[in-house]
Amino acid sequence: MLQSMTGFGSASFESDKIAITADVKTLNSKFADTFCRMPKSYSDKEVELRNLLSAELGRGKIELSLNVVPKDETSAGTVVNRALVKAYFKDLMETAKELGFDASKTDILRMATMMPNAYNSDSLSEEDAAADWKNILDTVKAAIKKCIEFRTQEGQATKLKFTEYINTIGNLLDQVAEQDPKRIPVIRERLEKAIADWQQNENFNKDRFEQELIYYVEKYDISEEKVRLSNHLKYFIQELEKGGNGKRLNFISQEIGREINTIGSKANDAIIQRLVVQMKDELEKIKEQTMNIV
Repeated sequence: MLQSMTGFGSASFESDKIAITADVKTLNSKFADTFCRMPKSYSDKEVELRNLLSAELGRGKIELSLNVVPKDETSAGTVVNRALVKAYFKDLMETAKELGFDASKTDILRMATMMPNAYNSDSLSEEDAAADWKNILDTVKAAIKKCIEFRTQEGQATKLKFTEYINTIGNLLDQVAEQDPKRIPVIRERLEKAIADWQQNENFNKDRFEQELIYYVEKYDISEEKVRLSNHLKYFIQELEKGGNGKRLNFISQEIGREINTIGSKANDAIIQRLVVQMKDELEKIKEQTMNIV
């Protein structure tokens, strides 16, 4: 199904030992641009998460915000090195006294806790670490699923807009086809006047006249452009029904624009020119929307 690149999904998990929250946000981008905001203790898993996000969400600017909070000491994995912090605190207090200024005990304690090796990292057992990672991964996947649901809803709304724009261009093309025969008498009158002027000219060249006539006939004929434009509009709708990606839809819209421009340049008719301008307006809306489709 058609998916927008704009989406958001959030999921959470909580047990006796750990609380997990995962938020996934996506915006439009030409390529897959993935960013992960996560605890440093899981930095070795970042590549795995990036690959998961890219595989599931495809194109777009993808942001993951992962928050993991241990709920007991055994799962925290980090404890204060009290003996060393006490030594730091005592030494800093004595140093402040020797330097002759009063120092707040709170400030000294804060400095002591920021000194090297003030914390000990107690690694979780392999079994506990694997269980935590499974829960984290499941939570991220749940957030991705919700994000995809959001993107799909946005994509369906955009699909309706695409259909509306294409139908409008199709209706305008019908009006062009209706106006096309009406411009022929004006063009014929112009050609007949030009032929009369050439024939009266003593330098009249029959071969050149035939070449000029062929040129004018080809210049004003928009039959092929009308057929090709109609086919491109049908092709666009077919791709919509198949859930085509944004790059393919954008390519088709470029082909649509090429035919519209050619009709405008060859029509030589004020009414058709106005219809062409309206078609271009609808096409710009389509191009803008394709930039936000996965």
